[in-house]
Amino acid sequence: MTTIERKRVVVTGLGAITPIGNTLAEYWEGLLSGRNGIGPITLFDAFRHDCRMAGEVKGFDPHAYMERKEAKRMDRFAQFGVSASKQALADAQFVINDLNAEQVGVLIGTGIGGLKVLEDQQEIYLTKGPDRCSPFMIPMMIANMAAGLTAIHTGAKGPNSCSVTACAAGSNAIGDAFRLVQNGYAQAMICGGTEAAVTPLSVAGFAACKAMSTRNDDPAHASRPFDSGRDGFVLGEGSGILILEELEHAMARGARIYAEMVGYGATCDAYHITSPVPGGEGAARAISLALKDAHLTPEQVSYINAHGTSTPANDSTETAAMKKALGDHAYKITVSSTKSMTGHLLGGSGGIEAVAAVMAVTSDRVPPTINLENPDPDCDLDYVPHHSREQIVDVALSNSFGFGGHNVTLAFKKYR
Repeated sequence: MTTIERKRVVVTGLGAITPIGNTLAEYWEGLLSGRNGIGPITLFDAFRHDCRMAGEVKGFDPHAYMERKEAKRMDRFAQFGVSASKQALADAQFVINDLNAEQVGVLIGTGIGGLKVLEDQQEIYLTKGPDRCSPFMIPMMIANMAAGLTAIHTGAKGPNSCSVTACAAGSNAIGDAFRLVQNGYAQAMICGGTEAAVTPLSVAGFAACKAMSTRNDDPAHASRPFDSGRDGFVLGEGSGILILEELEHAMARGARIYAEMVGYGATCDAYHITSPVPGGEGAARAISLALKDAHLTPEQVSYINAHGTSTPANDSTETAAMKKALGDHAYKITVSSTKSMTGHLLGGSGGIEAVAAVMAVTSDRVPPTINLENPDPDCDLDYVPHHSREQIVDVALSNSFGFGGHNVTLAFKKYR
């Protein structure tokens, strides 16, 4: 049996559509400045809901990326994914053509998919009858369409898939894309996550399971990871996309390299449908596996973009997991939750947070955790409160954990 030589994989392009900015530059500047992207819900009338706030994408114009007819036939989650993918390709100066199309793939995760379309069509079904439902309902609703439509719009004919692992979906997509390039199944992958689940049914469902903040009178301070006053997450929307490329291919075309992707760890708690296993054993194993995959020691880690949802269970469990996996060095690492600014994008969170981790590596700047006023005694690491920090970031990890017990850690390092 022959051993496949693993190829080095680098990040050459980034795209971001988020509650704090609809370009990479706007998003990164927003993170470093501690910009709050959370406010009252405007996408629907939320007066009957227990939670009436969200991190909505503002000022997004899909027609800057596609024709009006095409945009009309896409759910918002797919619009975000296609648009952020086009941003990332442009940022990478990567042109897909007949010569390379079969070697360029797409892997975009989502937690829910086209929920808004499903809700709207259900209303039409109930009020007007089944024959009035749109013929585009199914292709607009199904979760794989962000990946499929991105391929259609860019011409990428290589491996194409969609991870649907709840809040770990975007990170699983990036990790799986990393493996495809690493093992020679593609020269480049468009990968990340997208979500547009700020809808009546979604908000009602998450509130019903007591996962969401009800700090409606103060939405700017509602998402407060690691703070003793946290009372749940705040829903967000958007998309984050990376271009992963085989190193030799990137060098041959003179690409700018942001960072090298070096590790991917994925585990399952096998414990509970929504709650993390006490002590964070599954999350700790994901961190350890990512480091082992990357041939890194805990002492080489500089920064972790935490999952940090602002829920009572997640933040203390994730803290325990980081200490379990990294030992005493956990206290020397900077950790932040950018969900304090964007809210929780569910399947899109791993995408925008991987973008943040890569930017930390390339710029030697660490974004803050805002709203961290009274740290939970069980959350005793350096969470970079309130203000961004300049420091050397040789290695950054990005954690994502999802309902069902999914745990993912991605590892990025400076390219040398």
